[in-house]
Amino acid sequence: AFRFDKTILQRDESRGKRRKALQILQAALEAVEPVSAVKRAVSLRGNLLRVGVMGYDLARYRRLIVVGAGKASCAMAQAVEEVLGNRIAGGWVNVKDGYTAPTTRVHIHEAGHHLPDARGVAGAREIARLLREAGPDDLVLCLISGGGSALMTLPVEGVPQADVQALTTALLRCGATINEINSVRKHLSQVK
Repeated sequence: AFRFDKTILQRDESRGKRRKALQILQAALEAVEPVSAVKRAVSLRGNLLRVGVMGYDLARYRRLIVVGAGKASCAMAQAVEEVLGNRIAGGWVNVKDGYTAPTTRVHIHEAGHHLPDARGVAGAREIARLLREAGPDDLVLCLISGGGSALMTLPVEGVPQADVQALTTALLRCGATINEINSVRKHLSQVK
């Protein structure tokens, strides 16, 4: 005689729920993967550059410059290069140490994260220089991801970088949220 064991059904049900949860997690990770996300948002058809719902006729611009900062900004720059290729005149992106990959048109610059450092300041100065040189007939594409505020630090005149580091350390130690930290950082920055 066959006896139905409810625990078998419960194990199978548990496996099914686990499998479904893993499928959902995988879909979520794929949705936010930087290269795929950028390629969904940025496209080029002829001279028409689409960024989200916005369209830009590249024939109207002298140069296309890419700047940015953040832990995912290198992958984002790679995706933009894949889409736009040699239409990019140049660019500069600050990334966290170790978050680099090969690019051909956009310079990838490593800097400190979560504590801003002198390399981030040097990179932010280069980004600011590129932006100052941009004119009304240039198009700038800015790639910002998580960590961008620490990686693109350019203190206002009279505020030493060491003070920005000390303040960031104090805010992190007291449990300030990233929104609270950024609310303070923006008052000490030339670029935020």
